[in-house]
Amino acid sequence: MSKRTLNVALIGSKFMGRTHSNAYLKAPMHFDLPVDPVMHTIAARDKADLETFAPRWGWRNHTTRWKDVVANDEIGLIDIGTPNHVHKDMAIAALEAGKHVACEKPLANTLDSARTMLKSAKKAEKSKARNKTFVWYNYRRCPAVALAYQMARAGRLGKIYHVRCFYLQDWAGPDTPMLWRFQGNVAGSGALGDLCAHSIDTARFITDDEISEINGAILKTFIKERVVLAGGAGGEISGKGAETARKKAKSTVDDAVLFTAEFKGGAVATFEATRLSTGDKNGNRIEIHGDKGAIRFDFERMCELQWYDATLPEAEQGWSTINVSGPNHPYAQAWWPAAHAIGYEHSFINQAADICLAVAKKKPVVPLPDFEDAYQTQRVLEAVTQSAKNRCPVKLSQVK
Repeated sequence: MSKRTLNVALIGSKFMGRTHSNAYLKAPMHFDLPVDPVMHTIAARDKADLETFAPRWGWRNHTTRWKDVVANDEIGLIDIGTPNHVHKDMAIAALEAGKHVACEKPLANTLDSARTMLKSAKKAEKSKARNKTFVWYNYRRCPAVALAYQMARAGRLGKIYHVRCFYLQDWAGPDTPMLWRFQGNVAGSGALGDLCAHSIDTARFITDDEISEINGAILKTFIKERVVLAGGAGGEISGKGAETARKKAKSTVDDAVLFTAEFKGGAVATFEATRLSTGDKNGNRIEIHGDKGAIRFDFERMCELQWYDATLPEAEQGWSTINVSGPNHPYAQAWWPAAHAIGYEHSFINQAADICLAVAKKKPVVPLPDFEDAYQTQRVLEAVTQSAKNRCPVKLSQVK
């Protein structure tokens, strides 16, 4: 009896294009899935690049016309790995064509676009095809973060008092050119949507609680102008090695964001994200403190979860480090023996596997964010923006 398959089309062939391609390629090798992803078609704008990218990463077909994959009846899942401003048109077209849709984060560049996407997703869920949606908040699928979620659900943290989130990088200095990530009409925001969206999602995920109010926020643009690209974007996120013109253009996004918030359950929270934290390469960190215990996670040590058990006798209390790679840890059964570390790409592979489980109506290891879930994070991004702009608190009940 042949195994069920899911034909996948990916739109976008740059940084996220590589991570998603690797995920679909590797997931069926490491997970026993009820539905195996088939890498049917990759779509992107650069034909010459596609001719190299497609065979290297295992795609059977390639095209420069994304609407072709939406219209292709052979394809069951459309994966959107493009800049934020085109998420809406691509996602809605795919949902109306009866496809499942996976979309990069944040959901869109504006709250209005995200709302329109959510409306389309709800309509698709009620259709005969019952299309599913997914958003690539991949850090949920770091085993240590998934374990923190499971421990919180088991009551190990108790009543949560404090949440502290930092996402610190340093690649966006004054020599970094005018990439799409610095264009407000394309990205929507800077460090807020690029980095802090991950922190907001992770905090919501582990606590299983929603932010109710932004008490105050700062959005700061340190580098007002950047040199304009003359050709391609160069290497990875930073545009290193890109050909540039002499002309400069205005940066219209934040380089850094800081805000304080409150959760519905009563916890208070601080968030900080920046792409100018010298010495921090990918410092995605979260701390959560409750009356029974506390956790700390730093992605730069992604296989470790720090844990404090306040229910132990006082003489035995202290921070411990859990190496989250044992046979009873989330996702560990798919990978290597205990203490044989995994990396960044594995969070995407784990998510690709969970997407296949969800499409087959099976339960993922931990909950997957869909458009509804990601829309709640988008509301927080908008509330932070309003708070910074107007220099005032903003209740989430005011942000629909």
